[in-house]
Amino acid sequence: MILAGGQGTRLGVLTDHVAKPAVPFGSRYRIIDFPLSNCTNSGIEAVGVLTQYQPLELNKYIGNGHSWDLDRNSGGTYILPPYQSIYGSDWYKGTANAIYQNISFIDRFSPKYVLVLSGDHVYKMDYSAMVRQHVQTEADGTIAVIEVPWEETSRFGIMNTDEDNRITEFEEKPKEAKNNLASMGVYCFSWQALRKYLILDEEKTGSDNDFGKNVIPMMLADQQRMYAYTFNGYWKDVGTVYSLWESNMDLLDKPEEINLNDDSWRIYSRNPIRPSHFVGPNAVMDRVAVTDGAEIYGTVIHSMLSHSVVIEEGATVKDSFLMPGVVVKQGSCLDRCIVGMNTIIGADMQVGPDVTDGTNYYENERVCTEGITVFEQNLIINDGAKINGNSMIYMPTANEGFNKIVVGLNERELAMEV
Repeated sequence: MILAGGQGTRLGVLTDHVAKPAVPFGSRYRIIDFPLSNCTNSGIEAVGVLTQYQPLELNKYIGNGHSWDLDRNSGGTYILPPYQSIYGSDWYKGTANAIYQNISFIDRFSPKYVLVLSGDHVYKMDYSAMVRQHVQTEADGTIAVIEVPWEETSRFGIMNTDEDNRITEFEEKPKEAKNNLASMGVYCFSWQALRKYLILDEEKTGSDNDFGKNVIPMMLADQQRMYAYTFNGYWKDVGTVYSLWESNMDLLDKPEEINLNDDSWRIYSRNPIRPSHFVGPNAVMDRVAVTDGAEIYGTVIHSMLSHSVVIEEGATVKDSFLMPGVVVKQGSCLDRCIVGMNTIIGADMQVGPDVTDGTNYYENERVCTEGITVFEQNLIINDGAKINGNSMIYMPTANEGFNKIVVGLNERELAMEV
């Protein structure tokens, strides 16, 4: 069961129109590709994807699961939005409530074990190894953990364990942690035990209906057998602008840690059919990931280019992630940017942390940090614009009084999407 209904507010305008798991990643992926690919590589044949916020793009992208070899006559991929029953209807109120509302769906498979996964993490993991440990320890619940730097423990749920890896205590974002084993949001449960505690949690008045806050602490309090499974690979929660940018740069800087060219554990994706990418005779490229349909005539340094991106001659893109359909016109310079799908960057534009005389209307240091600038999808940016780093560019309303950095919407692409 993949929890994929979150809004992802810390990504700002990148999730105004799509759920966080549907946000593009790397040169050819969406974030949801990672848990889906992990499932098929781990031999899991029945996958429920729980959607809620802005589900249209995510539902369209997943389709029947064919791209991940999850279109099966028995099992396969199921999209599970909230629904109305004879007892009424309700939005998913929390991670645990989302699974609770789908108890009848899970019961149809009569499973012994259920995996609960987050749909917004970047990692490659063999879930079958985790399930084997769960069975061997006769656990009621197994929680995947990863060692994090001690100075970052206050950002995570921390699992305290004994010498046998049995969890003795769960601390949510502790100020002074006892160890550095952070929960990854990857759980394996014995179904009958989980089913019982989901119902108990639902009956509790005032519960947040959350695994970390409610269900797991309740199971620990009742002395259920809860174990930690230590994961040693690359894992990134891409829930912030900086972490999304950093993980894209990691693909270029740390290929030994997150190798997406590994045929033994492929990360599958669903991309439109495009001709091969084209590099012009005067183009300059250094440490660039590029995929089908992109056209590069200018200079690109240490950046990720998605399908159908166009970099015109005389333009420079550095330390940036460009989503599908982005156009950067001649003379423009982009530094440390994330540009949303189908946005057109006008000619002779400058944006980046070194731009000191640009507009400050769009600065948003609550969401954008480390000099990174984010552009909403489907924008047309004015020629000659100058934008400071740590800005979030979106289509302003008429009464916001911003200068004309954004001159309109890319209506042609919007019409094509519809």
